[in-house]
Amino acid sequence: MLSQNTLIRLAPWLVVLFFGLLWEGIVVAFDVPAFLFPSVSSVWHSTVMHWDPIMMHATQTFLTTLAGFAIAVVFGLVVGAAVGSSPIIYKAFYPLLVGFNSIPKVAFVPVLVVWFGIGTIPAILTAFLISFFPVVVNVATGLATLEPEMEDVLRSLGASRLDILKKVGLPRAMPYFFASLKVAITLAFVGSVISETVASNLGIGYLMMAASSSMDMALVFAGLIVIGIMGVAMYELFALVERKLTGWAHRNPNGAM
Repeated sequence: MLSQNTLIRLAPWLVVLFFGLLWEGIVVAFDVPAFLFPSVSSVWHSTVMHWDPIMMHATQTFLTTLAGFAIAVVFGLVVGAAVGSSPIIYKAFYPLLVGFNSIPKVAFVPVLVVWFGIGTIPAILTAFLISFFPVVVNVATGLATLEPEMEDVLRSLGASRLDILKKVGLPRAMPYFFASLKVAITLAFVGSVISETVASNLGIGYLMMAASSSMDMALVFAGLIVIGIMGVAMYELFALVERKLTGWAHRNPNGAM
């Protein structure tokens, strides 16, 4: 019998295997045309056959996403700290941030193309715009929910507002911050690919659009799977960092969520 820990580790792979076999079985059983819905084996064959261009475009998307995500983290920390540390700023700017986040980011792509032209910069900025909000909101929430009683005690001990922010507020907001990174990095991939499908000649988004125009759906699905793998890998990386650095904030001894 497998131990519970082994089953937990194997569970994601077993689920992927199950859905892969189900996918293959449905396509084969109903004889679905490849230009509508390719089988897993067709997607695998297309991935192997187009490995070099897929990796080239995937590298472009990955680097573009990381650039936009890094900008979002820096600005998100600064803006989130400013918004969360002051009730007046929080009340004034939070509705504006919510309204901005409600705008579909694909609507910004034509504007960015006019400003910066077709290429990498619009993709980076779209990744930034779509991943900026979760970082700001989580950091601001972590700071804004600091207990008033704790602030009163610290002030009575002579701590300044900046001391409270540095020594209590920011450490308390770290679990919120690292939780936001897991969401933001997946959204950054969405932003990059959206921009690449509209205004780029490189990246997985561009590759998928080129493949769909020639009805090569196997290559389109290969691109989708590559994006998913990159997203899962980065999510797990930040989940690992979260467990290592903020394990104290979780009841589970191993720091799991």
